[in-house]
Amino acid sequence: MRMRSRVLRDIKAREAVVSQELKRTVWRYLSRNTAMDPRVRMQAQLALSRTPREASPSAIKNRCIATGRGRGIFNQWKLCRFQFRLRALNGDLPGVDKASW
Repeated sequence: MRMRSRVLRDIKAREAVVSQELKRTVWRYLSRNTAMDPRVRMQAQLALSRTPREASPSAIKNRCIATGRGRGIFNQWKLCRFQFRLRALNGDLPGVDKASW
């Protein structure tokens, strides 16, 4: 199965977030610390704004690992609702049964 470009873009964004996480946390702390010198706070804010846009945690979008669909994702299985249903009916997901009452 071939990888879709949106899935690859999301993987790249997740890697960027992980690589920049510590720096962003430090800069965010310095810029919000009111006990610090205003000049240091401003420099931290500028450094935070200079980080790549992909390194922002809000750039991450949950996508289906099977189809790349961006809506209706079950976080625990990382599948969209349709793929979840197909795999559950086939018995590919352990512990998931069709409800009947």
